[in-house]
Amino acid sequence: MSTGKRYQTSEKLVEKNKVYDIKEALEIIQKMPKAKFDETVELHVKLGVDSKHADQQVRGTTVLPHGTGKTQRVLVFAKGPKAEEAQKAGADYVGAEELIPKIEKENWFDYDVIVATPDMMGVVGRLGKVLGPKGLMPNPKSGTVTMDITKAINEIKSGKVEYRLDKTNIIHLGFGKVSFGADKLLENYDAIMGAIIKAKPAASKGQYIKSVSVSTTMGPGMYIDQK
Repeated sequence: MSTGKRYQTSEKLVEKNKVYDIKEALEIIQKMPKAKFDETVELHVKLGVDSKHADQQVRGTTVLPHGTGKTQRVLVFAKGPKAEEAQKAGADYVGAEELIPKIEKENWFDYDVIVATPDMMGVVGRLGKVLGPKGLMPNPKSGTVTMDITKAINEIKSGKVEYRLDKTNIIHLGFGKVSFGADKLLENYDAIMGAIIKAKPAASKGQYIKSVSVSTTMGPGMYIDQK
């Protein structure tokens, strides 16, 4: 597969087989030729755990100091006073059973996060086969199944990110935009890495963090020295 001139120019700034200090890596990202859009800066963390075992799952959330640079659209499943609370707190969409056919039959996914009150999980559960593969199912561990709707919406809108292992024991997530600059990206990086380290399962033996790399959406990756 051929790569474009912009990628090739970016690649020349990265030394092969070098493990970078995170600050240096973020400064190199700032020097790379810019894309036509504001690229996301992505983090990939390989962990020395086995996600097949329930006691070695790594999943949680943290609020990034400078947000993600992406406006999160929130859908809330709630009724009565909780539905009113969701609207006042700034939810983009609020509803209940009437949303099921819209999601199932009309393939409606104009939202990034779903929050639900516990009493609505019976309804939301009917959408498991549709929402699950997209990572949209509300979950108490991520703070998206809650009675405190206002807090959940405020956190999501202010830059809360969820981290979770994939099947290959790697966490992938965006932690800001190139336009943030190296300093703000560094603070976001420290926040998310601190959360992942804190989430180390008691059952995890040996080396917990196997490798860390960062890249832009369309740029080359750099391995990071995570002491």
